[in-house]
Amino acid sequence: MTSQATRRSAVVTGASSGIGAATARALAEAGYAVWCAARRSDRIEALAAEIGGTAVTCDVTSPESVAELAAAVGDSLNVLVNNAGGAFGLEPVAEADPEEWRRMFDVNVLGLLHVTQALLPALRAGGDGLIVNVGSTAGRIAYEGGAGYTAAKHGTQVVTETLRLELVGEPIRISEIAPGMVRTDEFALVRFEGDRSRADAVYAGVAEPLVAEDVADAIAWIATRPSHVNIDELVIKPRAQAAQHKVHRE
Repeated sequence: MTSQATRRSAVVTGASSGIGAATARALAEAGYAVWCAARRSDRIEALAAEIGGTAVTCDVTSPESVAELAAAVGDSLNVLVNNAGGAFGLEPVAEADPEEWRRMFDVNVLGLLHVTQALLPALRAGGDGLIVNVGSTAGRIAYEGGAGYTAAKHGTQVVTETLRLELVGEPIRISEIAPGMVRTDEFALVRFEGDRSRADAVYAGVAEPLVAEDVADAIAWIATRPSHVNIDELVIKPRAQAAQHKVHRE
């Protein structure tokens, strides 16, 4: 069996729950040695123990914390999944809280920047790198009440496109996966500040929204393509969602 030291390696941010945790499991199943990075130490330690990975407590909005992640990972890395993100609030622009917008930009855009900058040398040294940024269909179309989040996720998309242009010719592939409606344990609950009834209403009547494992499976597929194949972007939605505003509810 291939040892931890010689296996291909991956870092997944926001690995404490949802898409991040599912992605860490999927990459471990695909044979990767996975670094599970998130703020909640107890959760990533349990996950790392489950999949034979390594837990690193990390706040992507803190350059100092990200530097500690890079030091832990070391000189070589094959895959980086920038998954850490979040949506806060659903107020119209006229009533939006600038602090919530600042938090969304901080984690969805600047957090991605901090981690990418810190781990790019290791990805270059690995000789066959891949960066997968977890965006959203919100990064492609606006909707009422979502201006702060859609602005942040449009930022994720544009950073991804720019990075691909800037790194062309290097042995690093750049991908974005943009999920639509995904039901996870925490995303909507965080957005509505713990209001379970409002969070549940997002998915009301939708028989089969995506789940975290669906997105993780797609990320693992991207990661296991031949090194000359770059999946620029992959938009993934449940069958019930024809568009951001068009969802079949039973």
